[in-house]
Amino acid sequence: MDELVYWLWLASLRGVRPRTKLLLAERFGGAREAFFAGAAALREAGLPREEIEALADKDTEAAKSIAGKCADSGVEVLTLRDARYPRRLAGTYDPPLALYVRGDLPDIDSECCVAVVGTRSATEYGLRMAHRLGWEISGCGGLVVSGLTRGIDAAAAHGALSAGGRCVGVLATAIDGLHGYPEAERVLERGALVSEYPPGTRTLGSFFRARNRITYGLALAALVVEAPEKSGAVGFAHEALEQGREVFAVPGNADSPASAGSNRLIIEGAQAAVCAWDVLGGYERVFPRLRPDGGAPPEGSERYAAEAAGKPAPRPRSGRGNAARRGSGGKKDIDKPKREEYIDLEKQLEQLSAEQLKIISAITQQHTLVDDIIERTGLPAIKVLGELTALRIKGYVSQEPGKRFSLNISQK
Repeated sequence: MDELVYWLWLASLRGVRPRTKLLLAERFGGAREAFFAGAAALREAGLPREEIEALADKDTEAAKSIAGKCADSGVEVLTLRDARYPRRLAGTYDPPLALYVRGDLPDIDSECCVAVVGTRSATEYGLRMAHRLGWEISGCGGLVVSGLTRGIDAAAAHGALSAGGRCVGVLATAIDGLHGYPEAERVLERGALVSEYPPGTRTLGSFFRARNRITYGLALAALVVEAPEKSGAVGFAHEALEQGREVFAVPGNADSPASAGSNRLIIEGAQAAVCAWDVLGGYERVFPRLRPDGGAPPEGSERYAAEAAGKPAPRPRSGRGNAARRGSGGKKDIDKPKREEYIDLEKQLEQLSAEQLKIISAITQQHTLVDDIIERTGLPAIKVLGELTALRIKGYVSQEPGKRFSLNISQK
């Protein structure tokens, strides 16, 4: 019998916990060996009576049917022992034994993948930021991983695809169940869809929580764009952190209920992010093809957010909206964010807190490293990073590649 059938038998077996299935494959050396393990060996492995009885079911017809459906519909099945199974995912606490794939799955372990998540009930601000960040991540050479559900997830996927990039969508339904995923068909054109559920599986509510471990398991970092206080995205961030993923969050208005959870994550230690390079910059040495000049389409993001929120699309603004343009000589020039106007020091510094003034004083020259700012201020790193984000939003400082900062204020 085909080795794949044994893996599908074990993966789809009812009455056995997912963690137990993984331990069986590890203990006995594979799904085939677990299939032939006797009751005595299972008792010795510490399994309870109920799971030993469930494992006594050696009927493989369902597994053969799944294999046949996948072959007929062009679904690739990656088992935990396959070379193409992402090692990044395999190293998490509870990876699925079988991963069903449609489309062209990149070599995940060689990609700088960012899981972009957030609330389904997103505000126009959240949709705009998710779309923009999805675009920037792709433009900078990263790969967006998305749950694809409406709201933040779909907006990030749309942004990544609009930038000409790829996206990996993680489904909480069967691999052939695309209802409720507005970007799924577009993802298939330039990326891949993955699920731990074979074709024809009936969706259960528990699948959505279970999907989280695959989404952050494929990624190096999790980026929460907008999340209320009691949001699944907040739980996602905590789980991702436990599995060794870096967690970033986009700041929102302090009085916005939609951003209460994401703001709380920043207070608790998540890194604030207002552009893709805030996330990707730390991985530049590991992934040299990453670049900080990917650009973003402000008008494209605004248009998407307005339409998704059911509002009229904003009127185009002259000279904006393109991540790249051609100069008179035909050379392709990347648009970079323009330096803000210098702010009158005497009028503006009185509005800053004591910590912000200390940070301003620590930026003694252009392109100052964040580590030097932290050392000179004596403030905790989390506090410095949070205040730098606030200063950037207000226009007092600019961030450059390599976690360097420059002042935008006149020092007369």
